[in-house]
Parts: sequence; structure tokens; C-alpha cells
Amino acid sequence: MTSTSERETTARREEAADLREAYERGRQDAKQARRRHPVAMTFTIIAAVVGVTVLVLAAVNGSFSGAGTVVDRNLATAAVQAEPVVRDAASQASQAVRDVAAGDASSTSNGTDAAAPSK
Repeated sequence: MTSTSERETTARREEAADLREAYERGRQDAKQARRRHPVAMTFTIIAAVVGVTVLVLAAVNGSFSGAGTVVDRNLATAAVQAEPVVRDAASQASQAVRDVAAGDASSTSNGTDAAAPSK
């Protein structure tokens, strides 16, 4: 027969183990809730950098309108410089599509979809 004190000690140990298990489950749940997506974090960091840059430009230029002017000027310059590059890339992509389409047309002109067996 066990004494009352032994039962109380056993009950306390079980309660402590249950409490520890519940604590660990709570930690795991919180960790999963804080899980961050790398793409979302990248966009967040980029937005923060842009925000800090605008604040620095506002401080240097004395106002947000001055900072906006600087940002607009830089964006316009980037757009002018990027336009020929984008146009060239689009032209090359268009030519590649035409080449592939021409290649498909010539391979199916013999009436078969498969290549001729080589000997």
C-alpha cells in the first residue's frame, strides 16, 4: 500500500510532465506560426530599403517633394536606358519563337512527327 505522500509526489511529477509537454507543444505551434516565406521576406526587405532610401533623400533634399523629384529623375533615366535592352530581348525572343515554329513546320512536312531513324 502506498502512502499519501508518495501518491502526491507521483501526481506532482505527472503534472510537471504534462505541463512540460504542453509547454513544448505551445513552443512548436508558435514556431510554426512565425514561419516566414523567403519571397515575402525578400519583398519586405526591398520595401524597407526603398523606404529608408526615400527618407534619406528627403532629409538630404529638405523635403519629400525634393526626394520625389530625385526618385522620379532616376526612374526616368533607368527607363530610358532599359528600353533598348528590353526591346532587343523581345526581338530576340520573337525571332527564337519564329525559328522554333519554322523548325516544327519543316519536321512535320514529311508527314511524320518522329525523326527518321539513323542507320
